[in-house]
Amino acid sequence: MNGKAAIPLRELTLRSILLGGVLTFLFTAANVYFGLRVGLTFSTAIPAAVISMALLRTLGGATIVENNIVQTIGSAAGAVATMVFVLPGFVIVGWWSSIPYWETMLVCATGGVLGVMLSVPMRRALVIDTDLPYPEGVAGAEILRVGMGDAAGERENRAGLATILLGAIAGAGFGLLTMLRLAAGEVSRVFKIGAGYGTIGVTTSLGLVAIGHLIGLATGMAMLAGLVLGKFILLPMLSAGLPGVPEEVAATVFSQQVRIVGAGAMAVAALWALVRISGSILGGLSGLVATARARKAGEEIRQTERDLPGNWVLGVGAAMFGPILYLVWSFVQGGPLADHAVAVLVLALIFIVVVGIFTAVITGYMAGLVGTSNSPVSGVGILAILIASVLVGAMFGGSVTPDLRAPLIAFALFLVSFVFGIAIVANDNLQDLKTGQLVGSTPWKQQVALIIGVIAGSLVLPPVLQLLATSFGFAGAPGAGPNALAAPQASLFATIAQGVLGGSMRWDLIWLGAAIGAVLIALDEGLRKTGKGKLPPLAVAMGIYLPVTLVLPAVIGAVIGHAWNRMAARTARPEFAERLGVLLATGLVVGDSLLGLVFAGAVGVVGDPARLGIVGDEFAAASEWIGLAAMVALLGWSYARVRQRAIAAE
Repeated sequence: MNGKAAIPLRELTLRSILLGGVLTFLFTAANVYFGLRVGLTFSTAIPAAVISMALLRTLGGATIVENNIVQTIGSAAGAVATMVFVLPGFVIVGWWSSIPYWETMLVCATGGVLGVMLSVPMRRALVIDTDLPYPEGVAGAEILRVGMGDAAGERENRAGLATILLGAIAGAGFGLLTMLRLAAGEVSRVFKIGAGYGTIGVTTSLGLVAIGHLIGLATGMAMLAGLVLGKFILLPMLSAGLPGVPEEVAATVFSQQVRIVGAGAMAVAALWALVRISGSILGGLSGLVATARARKAGEEIRQTERDLPGNWVLGVGAAMFGPILYLVWSFVQGGPLADHAVAVLVLALIFIVVVGIFTAVITGYMAGLVGTSNSPVSGVGILAILIASVLVGAMFGGSVTPDLRAPLIAFALFLVSFVFGIAIVANDNLQDLKTGQLVGSTPWKQQVALIIGVIAGSLVLPPVLQLLATSFGFAGAPGAGPNALAAPQASLFATIAQGVLGGSMRWDLIWLGAAIGAVLIALDEGLRKTGKGKLPPLAVAMGIYLPVTLVLPAVIGAVIGHAWNRMAARTARPEFAERLGVLLATGLVVGDSLLGLVFAGAVGVVGDPARLGIVGDEFAAASEWIGLAAMVALLGWSYARVRQRAIAAE
């Protein structure tokens, strides 16, 4: 901590802000679509860093810390886009018929800025004085170091950008085939298992396979275990002997029962994660207090250790509660909750502060442990909506009359929206600060950069969400059609709130899921202690909850990613080869997602997705085979091209 202050480098510049903002707009839009479609988003920090280095190098004078500012702003795209895990819930429960721009933007922005403020005092506890690996933060720092090094680094930048473009073209090209209905977007089958039904299938999406590459083999195999447990064991048991069309029976039992079991498992797994990290967090906070005392003693603080000042953190954090409380007050006006405005505001304040801190710590720690993309924000959201629903119901004595049910469900979701914004940004910010620590960035400048990114993402998210709501709708919402986006987390949160406050919650299924979660935790702990691997409980629970058509492609992608990394390890430059695989997967996701947005815009114009097809329903059977074959062919071609590039770099 002692020593001379470092000479400032070009860092928080106008061009870094502008470029980071443009990347945030682009990646937020892509992540919103993918998050609604499959319930997963991808980390945008690494592709933002690669693009930044390629572009800023041409302008001259770029520094490693300036590029880090760009990736810090750009990484906010993944964070803000994760708000689609909760916001569609208002449409699903019928409270919103469309997405209100200013209300949505302010919810995202205020929650996100609070997330930045809460992560400031956690930086030393969870980034500096810790042995957490921060996989994406370390990878981002390595990319910046190599890319800014020399002429070889410039060649790597060009190769990385070309790889992203290759993936984007392949992802968008396959998406075009499905848009024209030449390739089926999904292939699935229901079959008998005993007296009940099982199901198998795949969403024909290069982007979803690429997500599997990014999440890794351990998480992919855990999701496969959840798939087997949910679709081959629980679904047949719960559907045994039920009359009706097999496909309809299987779909109903899965959505109304198996998903709830998965929710129970996720809740227990999230609680266990908190128990595991509580000691480390308390120790880190003790270190933070000790550091503050040292500063008061007059020790000079190096540039690389300068956070936003405490009075700024408190002031900005407190200022956010002005618009938050106004939004809450406006939300309840004109309804039955207006008569309880004071109680509502007090509950909102306490809930957002207490649960917000709780979730920020959990997601921040888990981001350091498993990475931003793998951090269990969904599990944290489940806990938050359960707590909010129980508290809101208790505010009315536990007796919720039918006229109060809808506004209370919406109010519970509204409270969780702010908490979710806090959690997802804290989840992202600490990963960025780890990168900054490794490359010598100034923490307070990164924190300002993330605020800029949060605001930029908040500006673009509402219109993209409205476009998708108009073009496709959300599964479970009034009037949703067959092409409705799954919005799995939002649907689950809405279902939980409806169940708790409507008195229809299948607590027996919740407890069954909780028991499964406890068994999974025991298995995971046993595997870790014996050194035989791991079985992440939250990933297994997600495999139970998500439809098989979304889980299976991710599992396939995880296997492909593992095979790629083994191939990369045999090359002369294994880290570069492995990074090319990550960049290809990122490009596939971006291309798939952006084509999805084009599709949404086209549907908004023509009104019916079928009108965009160049073939009719009679082509459906052939389109399934074409979809599977084209997916395999394009994946094989993409990875083969990038493999040649990796080998040529030797």
